[in-house]
Amino acid sequence: MNQKQKKILGNIAFYVGNTVIGLIFVSPLIWMVASSLKPEAEIFKNLNSLSTFIPSNASFDNYLEVFQRIDMWKYILNSLFYVFVIIILDLIVNSICGYALAKFEFRGRNALLTLVISLMVFPAEAIMLPLYREVADLGWINEWAGLIVPFIAKCFSIYMFRQFFLDIPNDLLEAASIDGCGPIKTFFRVVMPISGTVYATIFILDFVAHWNDFMWPLLVVTGEEKRTIQLAIQTFFGSKPINYAPIMASLTISAIPMLIMFIVLQKYYVEGIASTGIKG
Repeated sequence: MNQKQKKILGNIAFYVGNTVIGLIFVSPLIWMVASSLKPEAEIFKNLNSLSTFIPSNASFDNYLEVFQRIDMWKYILNSLFYVFVIIILDLIVNSICGYALAKFEFRGRNALLTLVISLMVFPAEAIMLPLYREVADLGWINEWAGLIVPFIAKCFSIYMFRQFFLDIPNDLLEAASIDGCGPIKTFFRVVMPISGTVYATIFILDFVAHWNDFMWPLLVVTGEEKRTIQLAIQTFFGSKPINYAPIMASLTISAIPMLIMFIVLQKYYVEGIASTGIKG
């Protein structure tokens, strides 16, 4: 066997292996979609065979039941609203903070950076109770402010932006200054347009985190008017017997925006993670 044949066989093994691993990772998602198209009695049949991924009598009755039982469109719009407001404010506020830590010299900068990195190790659950008490004292229970404001500033986002902005040449910023741009104008007209990859990365991470968030909306949202899609899905578990067919349908509906978003932005996500991960 010559070198060329070995290379071809190696490539085949590589792609076949990656395809198999990929299918293993997405198999729960495929099963969820297939189950959403099945009658209740068929969902847990033949779990030990590949036929479980193929609905024999596929129908959209479960999806119709979801929209009949709850106002799914309203909950989807609620989630989209609060998630996109958080993302927009996150991108603006934390990118400015990251830019200041990367490019400005001021007293206490290293100490502030150390504090930002240190706070990244705290899990959200560790501050959930004091954060809830603060929101309650401000009268933000069952208000959009209670859902949005606590998650605008993020240490991880600041760090990601700072790492990316470190690689922007200072000569470019000096040239903008010579052309009459102040720090703010330089940031919005020079830095932001060339930083699409890190913005896309933060966008995806924020969208997934807050779209799937259940605990905080459960604590803050007390009525149906501002209920998010994850809280709406929980209503299917509230009455017995629990029917898993509409649950699978509602979970599939919930997953669609994330899949669309990631497919559209995956190129920028990979580039952003790579570029922010190699800087010191």
